[in-house]
Amino acid sequence: MLSVQTAHPTLGQQLVGSSSNLFTKVLMVLVGSLALWASAKIHIPFYPVPMTMQTTVVFMIGMAYGWRLGGLTIMLYLFEGAMGLPVFSGTPEKGLGFAYMMGTTGGYLLGFFFAAVLLGWLAEKGWDRNYFSTAIAMVLGNAVIYAFGLAWLGSVVGWDKPLLEWGMMPFLLGDAVKLILASLLLPTIWKLLGNRK
Repeated sequence: MLSVQTAHPTLGQQLVGSSSNLFTKVLMVLVGSLALWASAKIHIPFYPVPMTMQTTVVFMIGMAYGWRLGGLTIMLYLFEGAMGLPVFSGTPEKGLGFAYMMGTTGGYLLGFFFAAVLLGWLAEKGWDRNYFSTAIAMVLGNAVIYAFGLAWLGSVVGWDKPLLEWGMMPFLLGDAVKLILASLLLPTIWKLLGNRK
């Protein structure tokens, strides 16, 4: 059975109880994977490219669930995609399953896992309790996603291509907006709960 008790309870532990049973944890993982699926499919008009809220959901899952459940949630989401379910932003239009994951966006998907684990670990250290540390955590998580995404993109299309122009620059403004929203949301929820442990 998963043990998720930490020195600083995560938001998820605070809401459902740190000693919640296996059924509750499985339900949290399923709900998280469904939230990721939904966030990948909702495209919000933005400049210079439309954005989804997927990275925000990844960060929220990591920080609210902790590194274990957060990591498991992303793993389930990636498994669903690998099995051919149209859970990713470009599916089914741009392909399905493992073949889609091996394309140009594969590194970003892999980065989701490591970002959620990192943010979950930081949340268990109390980084989700104030606006500044939450913002720093979100920036670090975003950097992890870009690191994996750009490295993968370079290996697929070639290192001589304008990787930053293709794989990062169009998304920076949208990412900044999403990071601000997520950085405000978590500490605000903690304040509403009245728990500043």
